Amino acid sequence: MNRSREDSFLPVQRIVLALSKARNLLSVETDVALAGTGVTSSQVGALLLLSLGIARSPVGLSRLLGIDSGFVTRVVDRLERRGLVRRDRNSPDRRVVNLTLTEAGRHVAVRIAEIVPAVLNQRLSGFTPLEFATLCRLLGRLLDE
Repeated sequence: MNRSREDSFLPVQRIVLALSKARNLLSVETDVALAGTGVTSSQVGALLLLSLGIARSPVGLSRLLGIDSGFVTRVVDRLERRGLVRRDRNSPDRRVVNLTLTEAGRHVAVRIAEIVPAVLNQRLSGFTPLEFATLCRLLGRLLDE
């Protein structure tokens, strides 16, 4: 990037780029740490939400993860092929799909619940307690929490 273009790079664009790079970095590090589980960072949210009972359907996963239904369908397809998730049709309304973790899925969810925080802790280990609290506060404000 030449100097004149770099100087005109708006602060908002820098924030977008930094957030994107941080997400990608965490995804790569999480994928490396999850290598032995057979799941990827893109599947972590679905497995954890299902294991905690917070989501029970593709629609719920889509809403809570903030991703489109097509991506959720592909994630659930992969998890189902691996024998980690089971789809069941709702009896009264066959259009509704309920998702449940299999025993293998519950086992993997327990493992990823240990692995993912370790990855985050490693990445955040250089932060002081005040910096960490500030990061959490600012991200919360960014997300309107």
